[in-house]
Amino acid sequence: MTKITKEAALLYHSQGKPGKIEVVPTKPYSTQTDLSLAYSPGVAEPCLEIEKNPQAAYDYTAKGNLVAVISNGTAVLGLGDIGTLAGKPVMEGKGLLFKIYAGIDVFDIEVDEKDPEKFIQAVKAIAPTFGGINLEDIKAPECFEIERRLKAELDIPVMHDDQHGTAIISSAGLINALQVAGKKIDEVKIVVNGAGASAISCTKLYVALGARRENILMVDSKGVITSDRPNLTEEKKFFATDRRDVHTLAEAIKGADVFLGLSRGNVLTQDMVRSMAAMPIVFALANPTPEISYEDAMASRPDVLMATGRSDYPNQINNVIGFPYIFRGALDTQATAINEEMKLAAVRAIADLAKQPVPDVVNEAYHVNNLTFGPSYFIPKPVDPRLITHVSMAVAKAAMESGVARKPITDWEAYATQLRELMGQESKLTRQLYDTARSNPQRVVFAEGIHPTMLKAAVEAKAEGICHPILLGNDERIEKLAKELELSLEGIEIINLRHDREAERRERYARILTEKRARQGANFQESNDKMFERNYFGMMMVETGEADAFITGLYTKYSNTIKVAKEVIGIQDEFKTFGTMHIVNSKKGTYFLADTLINRHPDTETLIDIAKLANHTVEFFNHKPVMAMLSYSNFGTDTMGSPATVHEAVEYLHREYPEWDVDGEMQVKFALNGKLRDEKFSFNKLQGKEVNTLVFPNLSSANQAYQLIQMMGDGGEVIGPIQMGLNKPIHFTDWEASVRDIVNITAVAVIDAIVEKKRKAMNAEL
Repeated sequence: MTKITKEAALLYHSQGKPGKIEVVPTKPYSTQTDLSLAYSPGVAEPCLEIEKNPQAAYDYTAKGNLVAVISNGTAVLGLGDIGTLAGKPVMEGKGLLFKIYAGIDVFDIEVDEKDPEKFIQAVKAIAPTFGGINLEDIKAPECFEIERRLKAELDIPVMHDDQHGTAIISSAGLINALQVAGKKIDEVKIVVNGAGASAISCTKLYVALGARRENILMVDSKGVITSDRPNLTEEKKFFATDRRDVHTLAEAIKGADVFLGLSRGNVLTQDMVRSMAAMPIVFALANPTPEISYEDAMASRPDVLMATGRSDYPNQINNVIGFPYIFRGALDTQATAINEEMKLAAVRAIADLAKQPVPDVVNEAYHVNNLTFGPSYFIPKPVDPRLITHVSMAVAKAAMESGVARKPITDWEAYATQLRELMGQESKLTRQLYDTARSNPQRVVFAEGIHPTMLKAAVEAKAEGICHPILLGNDERIEKLAKELELSLEGIEIINLRHDREAERRERYARILTEKRARQGANFQESNDKMFERNYFGMMMVETGEADAFITGLYTKYSNTIKVAKEVIGIQDEFKTFGTMHIVNSKKGTYFLADTLINRHPDTETLIDIAKLANHTVEFFNHKPVMAMLSYSNFGTDTMGSPATVHEAVEYLHREYPEWDVDGEMQVKFALNGKLRDEKFSFNKLQGKEVNTLVFPNLSSANQAYQLIQMMGDGGEVIGPIQMGLNKPIHFTDWEASVRDIVNITAVAVIDAIVEKKRKAMNAEL
């Protein structure tokens, strides 16, 4: 983990626009009409509707997706009572986490008031603005009364995350750690070091899950909390023990099964850990220095099950695993509260998620091959993309079942899709691709079966039901790799193309290729040698109908793959070239970019082919093409070089395809700003239409454009490259492609194969 320096932290918060969050308009505002709708006089209409029905505020304002992060700065992180203004960076940070993990908007509110009653009244006064309230960094014991009162007196969800966030995540971790240790929660002895808001809340939740109060010892700065100690708060009294034989942490922890630390660093020694029961569970959650370091705990005994609050060690108890999704489920049901049922639902959902196979994106983020449920992984990682659906849905269901939901969810599959789309994990287009592919899965050959990413993609594509995978490669190595990655190869065919048993097939393929390319200088021996190469062999499987589609590219340069594809598969008769397209799913919409990989310096004839291929491909994806032919000039302002080439291509397309929505040459800003384009060039053929297809003048501009969009990112997704113009479904990947990228391309390849079969069937009938 990179060491965070003071200089780096201050620079991060100050560079560019100071702070970490901003307000972004969600409605158009560029015209006078827009402004009149946004404010006076149009704004009066939703005001009147809300006056008649306050619940309508969820329909006409941002209330339903807006949370207040409110603090008085009295217990900021490990810094203590540093004041409201000094705590503001933390509250902004909380707002950032709400947004990036659950798509929830936040106003951070710093209330300069330590008196609980006055603080409560201030929060109640501003509560109508929000759909929920996240109390933050308020010291104990005042925080208990503040939360209790606000929960009782407001009709929106209120949660003090310092109390309940850690409680929920650590409870999920405890459930799973106990399972790993083979212990029962109602039998284990628990020692809690710390008696602040978080420790009290954690321990109460453990009791709700089945822990017995008589098996719990709580320790504060004065020692074990006993019932005979004077001046105990109500919260401490609840966990005070009648035992008189234990006074110190060292005495309390002897024979304990569980240690929960929410106190200060380095108070738990190796000897104390060694004195615990078999397979002890140690949650050392003080930050940044745990009660005992991970290294010391593991060195003290090999059977310890360890969790900390740090991201650089296994099993991080991190509140971000919980609070964004708890509020997401509460907001989406317009819940009046976050109750115990909802918190317990979150606990069980988080615990359950750790037992499921881990997505590749999580393994990649932590630079490991396979996280598996066990001593080093019993809590989900914060980057796990499934948390948004798994936890939010569990909380929403609990809100409905416990009677606090005002807006019930009836279609849970649609809700899951909505959540994935919200976080950019899925788009309508990718969902349609998968659904279409599932309707008729095809036989897809994966060239690099020994590549971990390709192997994972094939297994995932099989699990998604979108294809019947065939892996090329050494079967023993593939099976060994699958075992290491804990992947099931059931239902997946493996072909070792270099094995002697494939000699007959190699020779048969070689004869077919030699006959096909006899007039291009091909001979049998050369063709037979080529069949030892995965791209030749795999493409011949598709060419002969022994497979339906082929995926390659992780080990192979595009130039080589292109050469093989031209030899084996060939270009469709109506074209002299083929190309590739990338699809960009952005917040503004879906855009199709061509040609992004194949043709370096297209002449007029090649540009025409690319435009025709792009038109066909966009229709293939059930979109009506509205095409801009791009350049650095506009409509003939430059008559030399590539602008002239684009201009000539547009003239041809207008003449031969007058019904098409295509025009150019034009700059990108005029392509994507229809209002500006129509005002400046009123003669253009795209009047009043939104461009969705961009044809670039050369490979350099197209390739850089899609990569720039991909790297800049806006929460959308880039799909591609998608092959256009070959006779069979042969598709390429980038060497840096992720598992999801390859599965997306696989879905495209399957649909390509389905369409190809239908086309052949229709031609046969004719």
